[in-house]
Amino acid sequence: MKIVQLLTAFLLLSFFANSQTIDNMKLWPNQAPYSNGKATPMREVRPTFFSNIGEAELDIYHPEPGKANGTAVIICPGGGYAGESMIKEGSQIALWLNSFGVTGIVLKYRIPGSDGVTDNEKAPISDAQRAIRYIRSKATELGLKSNQIGIMGFSAGGHLASTAGTHFDEGNAQASDPVEKMSCRPDFMLLIYPVVSMDTTITHRGSRLNLLGKNPNPEKVKYYSADQNVTANTPPTFLVHASDDKTVKVDNSINLYFALQRMGIPVEMHIFEKGGHGFGLDQTKGTALAWPDRCKGWLEQHTFLK
Repeated sequence: MKIVQLLTAFLLLSFFANSQTIDNMKLWPNQAPYSNGKATPMREVRPTFFSNIGEAELDIYHPEPGKANGTAVIICPGGGYAGESMIKEGSQIALWLNSFGVTGIVLKYRIPGSDGVTDNEKAPISDAQRAIRYIRSKATELGLKSNQIGIMGFSAGGHLASTAGTHFDEGNAQASDPVEKMSCRPDFMLLIYPVVSMDTTITHRGSRLNLLGKNPNPEKVKYYSADQNVTANTPPTFLVHASDDKTVKVDNSINLYFALQRMGIPVEMHIFEKGGHGFGLDQTKGTALAWPDRCKGWLEQHTFLK
């Protein structure tokens, strides 16, 4: 990350710490599923990019008092399922959401191949589903509306978010854990330059390899391709991509858009000519700098900002 970006992130977070509240918590109070229970320290691969995440956590960023509108967004940072970009696609996004009253919740999900993970493909999605259930179970306590809990993802985090938006359940009414009684269906999806498909012709090969291994069977490839799993109950979706993205082909978003449209799901997509990949909120990446305003407008149109 450029020095200017690091300084900007530091100043934003410093301002936030002085004016708003961040709550940090472990997602699983006991040993998580698909985990061996080992304590596994994260590794900083490069500034603000961490790998070997073997324990899931939530950072809950609350808007200023009196500004909150009851909507929450669970944010899944990208990183090719090899690590997570915790500031550019995490805390900075939460701060931006806070600026118009949305509670931003950064999900630090378990990374396939981490020391504590025993099932590479199932650990991340179980974390995303648990995060939605947890926030919904605590909606009243957190001042949220239980039917206004969305999920957002960037790049491989977009794959995780779109998987959560196409594979969900209504909860287990017989569970002893009250969190597990909650539905894990997100109320909307915000997908920014997302990996959507595991099809080798358009997927991000690193994400596919890290999540599914070298030779996954066709059933797994289909299961983890969101465009192949859209139903009439898939939530409304907002998509952003750049045509010149050389890391994750724009076909990922296009295919998902058409799948959603065929099922009658409300969907809006913005494909920018310039932007490349991984632009986040960076306003130096061509016309893609317009996406935050478009996203806010979409949320407003769907009455999530009242």
